[in-house]
Amino acid sequence: MKHTDTDVVIAGGGLAGATLALALARVSPALRVTVVEAFPLAADALPDSYQPSYDARSTALAWGSRLIFEELGLWQRISEHATPIQRIHVSDRGRFGATRLNASEYEQQALGYVVDNRWLGLCLMRELLEADIQWQAPAEVIGMTPLEQGVSVSLKTGDAITALTAQCLIVADGGRSGLREKLGFQPSHRGYNQNALVANVTTSDSHQFTAFERFTGTGPMALLPHGSASRAGHQSALIWTLSDQELEEFLVMPQDEKCQRLQERFGWRLGRFDRIGECSHYPLTLTTVSEPVRPGVALVGNAAHALHPVAGQGFNLALRGLMTLVEQFRLAQEQDLSPGDLQVLRRYHELHRPDWQQTVQFSDSLIRIFGHPLAPVAAARDAGLVGLDLLPGAKRLFARKAMGTGGRRAVINRPTASEKK
Repeated sequence: MKHTDTDVVIAGGGLAGATLALALARVSPALRVTVVEAFPLAADALPDSYQPSYDARSTALAWGSRLIFEELGLWQRISEHATPIQRIHVSDRGRFGATRLNASEYEQQALGYVVDNRWLGLCLMRELLEADIQWQAPAEVIGMTPLEQGVSVSLKTGDAITALTAQCLIVADGGRSGLREKLGFQPSHRGYNQNALVANVTTSDSHQFTAFERFTGTGPMALLPHGSASRAGHQSALIWTLSDQELEEFLVMPQDEKCQRLQERFGWRLGRFDRIGECSHYPLTLTTVSEPVRPGVALVGNAAHALHPVAGQGFNLALRGLMTLVEQFRLAQEQDLSPGDLQVLRRYHELHRPDWQQTVQFSDSLIRIFGHPLAPVAAARDAGLVGLDLLPGAKRLFARKAMGTGGRRAVINRPTASEKK
């Protein structure tokens, strides 16, 4: 391969970009990796500095994602502040339909976990600082030019513009930076005319490590156990879908009225809502890119596909895709191929495509089915929820989808000590 400044440039050092960088350092240590991140690295970017915050935003990690982080040697540290989801309760507000999943039925410790984003980022950063990864931060990728072999990546650092040659550029900076469009990719957007409101809440009854997914007339709402890895507490992470008007009305309400509105929509399964923390929100859109790879460049994570949060599948889907990419880069090294070779990137896309297509369809169909107001449709979906409890085979398939273990698993064997030398 032609000599370049680096082998792989990762545009974006968030959760997706940092996880990819760490996985490459673990699985393919001979690859030179450079991460370009718009924000400066914090001086206290170590887990030792972490202090849990009531208003911390969090991510739901499926059981399959735990298995991936175990392979990367990171789960033991993450688990220090990972709240287990031992049970999932799915219901249709005002109707009889409901189904329940319990980790004990599948002889597992948990169905998934809830982890603060900052804690997950600090755990990744600690490992990355000890790995042979180059960082350019603060800086951003503003363009790319194909070369005969590889690519030339344009970087902006302050007012200075520089170029970095590489074998491959991975776009992992989400879907809002505009880099995807600058590179000529054409995403497909479909708005849900809804917003996701995210906040932490306190209830009078303990969550008992149970996650609730409740479908209401205005959209789904989820409450995920949050706050402690070992003690069943009273704090939950709320994800609630609201229309523009409902969101505007809710945001200006005083604290007690917000809790009352939540009570009306969710009910009393967790007792009384006593507190709601700082609220953040964003519009909900299904975004997909049908062809997220080209010679020398690939989109990953939210840059390639952004889902409705109804089933908590977004980051878990991204993580599985990242491991498939790492797997293909490892195989490319064995075959003396460039990581930016189109056949390498196409193979990654072909292997990951069934997963993201099925996951997008699963999440999108939940919104359409449970958002339908007609009585016959409502009766059919309630019968379906009840049927899941009565049909073990169907329930197991549903559980595997929720746990992120229903599809292909990438082979990311970490090299032995002799292979690293």
